[in-house]
Amino acid sequence: MPSIFTRIINGELPSVKVHEDEHTLVIMDINPIQKGQLLVLPKSEVGTVWELSKEDYRALMDTVQVAGQRLARLFNDKKVGVMIEGLEVTDHAHVKVFPFASAREYHNHPDAKNMPTSEELEQLASKLRF
Repeated sequence: MPSIFTRIINGELPSVKVHEDEHTLVIMDINPIQKGQLLVLPKSEVGTVWELSKEDYRALMDTVQVAGQRLARLFNDKKVGVMIEGLEVTDHAHVKVFPFASAREYHNHPDAKNMPTSEELEQLASKLRF
């Protein structure tokens, strides 16, 4: 069965896209650690980034870098954090890229009661697209 991220990549589930190329998809996270969090997804469905081909890994990290640069410009009073995921969602590795101002914010847990609206996600995405 395809992962939730593969289903998003294939257009079977909705998302707010920020960027897409041959190897990666960048979407707004609907359950972010911090406002503005992006998910950078390799189009290859692997459990960890270490399973990616060299080409796909380089493409993923190139996209992570540009996503981080876009966040750094938009949230210029904050740092930009990166988390490589393959633990909680074991069927599709991905990278979280997000702005933060303190260690507490970096280690924050998403709050389901405080999820961004579709309009907020689209507004941020329009400023972050590349």
